[in-house]
Amino acid sequence: MDIKQYMQDVGRRARAASRRLAGATTAEKNAALLQLANAIRRDKAALIAANALDLAAARAAGLEAALLDRLALSEKGVDSMAEGVEQVAALADPIGEMTDIKFRPSGIQVGKMRVPLGVIGIIYEARPNVTADAAALCLKSGNAAILRGGSEAINCNRAIAALVHEALQAAGLPADSVQVIDTTDRAAVGELITLREFVDVIVPRGGKGLIARLLAEARVPMIQHLDGNCHVYLEEDADPNKALRIVENSKTQRYGTCNTTESLLVDRSVAAMLLPPIAHMLTGKGVEIRGCAETCAILPNAVAATEEDYYTEYLAPIISIKVVSGIDEAIAHINQYSSHHTEAIVTDNHPKAMRFLREVDSASVMINASTRFADGFEYGLGAEIGISTDKIHARGPVGLDGLTSQKWVVLGDGHVRA
Repeated sequence: MDIKQYMQDVGRRARAASRRLAGATTAEKNAALLQLANAIRRDKAALIAANALDLAAARAAGLEAALLDRLALSEKGVDSMAEGVEQVAALADPIGEMTDIKFRPSGIQVGKMRVPLGVIGIIYEARPNVTADAAALCLKSGNAAILRGGSEAINCNRAIAALVHEALQAAGLPADSVQVIDTTDRAAVGELITLREFVDVIVPRGGKGLIARLLAEARVPMIQHLDGNCHVYLEEDADPNKALRIVENSKTQRYGTCNTTESLLVDRSVAAMLLPPIAHMLTGKGVEIRGCAETCAILPNAVAATEEDYYTEYLAPIISIKVVSGIDEAIAHINQYSSHHTEAIVTDNHPKAMRFLREVDSASVMINASTRFADGFEYGLGAEIGISTDKIHARGPVGLDGLTSQKWVVLGDGHVRA
């Protein structure tokens, strides 16, 4: 296969499809989405069988546990995939919405209209549900999609792609509206991220190695985050029961996700009270604790943390803990060491909670809630295309609105400029 020619052809067909999608009605888009959800449920067994082939190959290749966890697709996972597509169908269609219409002294009306970005390239690893999520969000927001999943999920991605094409054709929309790259050759990624003529934005979803490569090589703008070094801060007015429950969920519900907490900060005045029960819970679940000197003095089983630990996204049963002097040090520590993804404070002190919200420089900031809530589904977006830690255009979980732009519209009645 001539990869360059293949990707040029994919891009050209995506651009043509995007012109049709930009004018598609809400009814057409929703019909395709509901057909897709039905097809996913109908072919549940076939999707799980395809996923089993991928899992077997991944285990034989020695993939690490975190990637295997992301790759696995259960019956519940298939049902959630279909439900996510249906939730996107139920969302209000943002395309064509006009806002801020105002009369100007000249008599014209000026405002903004929400429009698709055009063609979106999504590059992702492991998770096969991203194929359905990305297709649904791009379709509802009027964008054509070029999906390049990881080689480890090729069988399941092909099976989902076939259902997407079936749904598009049933709704009278171009099959090229969603194209899944049908090669595992890494050169396809290099071509996709430089297709400025045909691709408007790239959304990478994967590990730090993938993101770092794209940041170095991409010529197409990206919506991205590099990693998820998330924090929970237990302020001196934290409720001990809330603290234990939130730390447990934030760290141990799943280890391989970008919204899993990797670092715990505890106020010095309550560290001796809060840390022992939390450590008992963590070690009982097999979590290794790497702590500062004060932490190690309180918890004899803790390992001394290095400077690098506070920067690290472990994606594993490991957590770093630091005792801090108060909210000033906590905020400063988070803003220095975090990846600006998601941070949470546990406190019953409202003024300090508000300070934390204002001053922590991350895409999602929470009060008395698990960092695991940083997710498009949990935020009511139906599904997410990814999470952005950038500050321009989209930040945090990116749903429908994040896949659109706005253009100025002017309404007149024969008006001319004096």
